[in-house]
Amino acid sequence: MVKLVFAIRRRKELSEADFHQYWLTRHGPLVRTFAEAMRASRYVQSHTISEDIGLVFRKARGMKDTYDGVAEVWWDSLEVMTALGGSAQGLDAARALMQDEGKFIDFENSAMFITEEHEIFNRTK
Repeated sequence: MVKLVFAIRRRKELSEADFHQYWLTRHGPLVRTFAEAMRASRYVQSHTISEDIGLVFRKARGMKDTYDGVAEVWWDSLEVMTALGGSAQGLDAARALMQDEGKFIDFENSAMFITEEHEIFNRTK
C-alpha cells in the first residue's frame, strides 16, 4: 500500500473550529463520493488537538508551528494511484477535490508527499 499524505494548514480567515467542521462535514463526504473514481482504498483525516501539549513537544525539539491536521489517502499500489491521472473520472475527481480544498486549505503553507508504511510495531492487534 502507498499513501498520499497532506499536512494541512487552514486558510487564515477561518477559525480552527470552522476549518475542522468544513473539512469533516463537507470535504470528507465529497472525498467519499469520489473514492471509486480515484480507486482509493482508504481516506483518514487526523485533526490537530491539544495544542498546549503539542507546543511542549515542539519547543523541546526546536520545531516550527503545527499543522491543523493531516489527511491520508491509501491505494493498493503506486501503479493504481498513478492510473488515476489516466482516466477521465479520476481527473474530474482530482479537479473537484482541489477546487474544494482551496476553500479551506492554505496551499502555500501546507505540504503533500507520497509514502510507503514500514510498521515497526502495532500494539492494537
